Formats: sequence, C-alpha cells, structure tokens
Amino acid sequence: MNIKQISNKHVLFCSNQFFDLNIHLILGAKNTYLIDTGLGSDFVQPVVDYINQITKPLIIINTHHHWDHVFGNNRFKDCLIISHQLCRDIIEKEWDTVVNKYSKFSMGEVKKCLPNLMFENELFFPEDKIRLIYTPGHTIDSISVVDEEEKVINVGDNIGDTMEEIIPALYCDKKHYRETINTYKNLEMETWISGHNIVLKKDVIEKIEKQLELLVE
Repeated sequence: MNIKQISNKHVLFCSNQFFDLNIHLILGAKNTYLIDTGLGSDFVQPVVDYINQITKPLIIINTHHHWDHVFGNNRFKDCLIISHQLCRDIIEKEWDTVVNKYSKFSMGEVKKCLPNLMFENELFFPEDKIRLIYTPGHTIDSISVVDEEEKVINVGDNIGDTMEEIIPALYCDKKHYRETINTYKNLEMETWISGHNIVLKKDVIEKIEKQLELLVE
C-alpha cells in the first residue's frame, strides 16, 4: 500500500491489489478521521499501524454502503462509525448477499459492523472544521467529507474511477447527481479525493459538467 501525504492534515493510502482503491486519513486537531475501510482487516492493517502512532480519538466515516468501502469496518468496531442513515439501512439489509458475492475480494476478517452514528443532511465537527454532507449520486446514500480549513474534499465514489470515465456508475436517479454537482460547485474546494481515482483539482467539476451535458436523458 502506497502512502501519500496530500497536505498537512491529509494522508492517502493507495492500493491496487484488485483495483485502485484509496483510504483517506484526516489528522484533525481534536480527532483523527478515517474515510472508508476497504476490503477487510488485513487490507487496513497498514492504516492501523500508522494510526497507532496517533493518540487522538479515531472516527470512521463510511461514504456509502458498497462493500469495498465497508468490509474493514469490524477492524474498528470500538470506534465511532458515521454514515448516512440510508447507508446503515442498506448494509444491514444486504450484508449476507454482498458477502456471498464479493468475499473473493476480501483481505482478512470481514464481519458485519454497522455504523453507530447516522445523520440525514449534515454533520459538523467545529474543532477540526470537518463537515459531512449528504451528496447522493453514485448511490442514494452517498456522503462527502469537507475540510473547510485546507479546502480538501473526499467525495467517495461520486467521481468516476478513471479520467476516461469521470462520471461514475449512477445507482439512483441522475437528477440527484446533477444536484450534487451543483452543490460541489459552491464549495470552492481546491483538492478532490475519491474512492478510486487519482487526486484531482477543482477543475474536475467542470470536466464532469461537460460530460453530463453529453448524457442522453
């Protein structure tokens, strides 16, 4: 797993074990935030080793319910795990089916571990200037994590996996994604992090908008 220091507060753990996958750590003044937990306990061990050097409380954030973002949750079962309410509901409802289908990609132990703090529209951590916002698009339960201090945003899978496919697969109505892109435009973030793509700059939203114009309704 490749470790990249993105800025003073932001560290990215990048794996290409089965496909490109990013695990994002935010080093706040009060808390440490881990965005998504990857493919299982062994997969996140390098992240755990890094976090063990940090004494501040750890908060886990699930950007959405997809298996490659939550299979490692149980490694952090004693932590606060945050998601949208819909995310928790979908994980609980679909867990057995998902594990049966995707266990071949798991690395280490995978056990159901549900988020234990849910929100609907927004959740703010003022000491660290970290804001979680509801941004449906890739999935109906997708959220984004905004660092208002360093102007860094993690959008989960609301940015596609490659530059050639900058618009992700959309598992809910496209209108939600268009609304989310409009929300992103108003945030004025400088650095854009997603679940599978490279680290991008703010012009990525313009590129997505242009591609959206070409989509046939």
